[in-house]
Amino acid sequence: MERLTDLPNIGPVLAGNLEKIGVTEPDQLRQMGAEEAFLRIRAQVDSTACLHQLEALAGAAEGVKKSLLSPERKAELKAWYKNL
Repeated sequence: MERLTDLPNIGPVLAGNLEKIGVTEPDQLRQMGAEEAFLRIRAQVDSTACLHQLEALAGAAEGVKKSLLSPERKAELKAWYKNL
């Protein structure tokens, strides 16, 4: 069974944050999406969560390191984050 920490960008702290919002398996993160997971983490666990955490979640959901997200996806995430 795949664990959250098996995903790229997900270390013990971010995995713990995800578990606190009820996401315990990688498929749950993929289904929820990075933006929704980020909003829940920000609201329930860490009000200081930043763009880097959002990018990490997006990369994890896509199965890539955040540095390998496409420029378009990074721009989309940045614009979304700025509108919070």
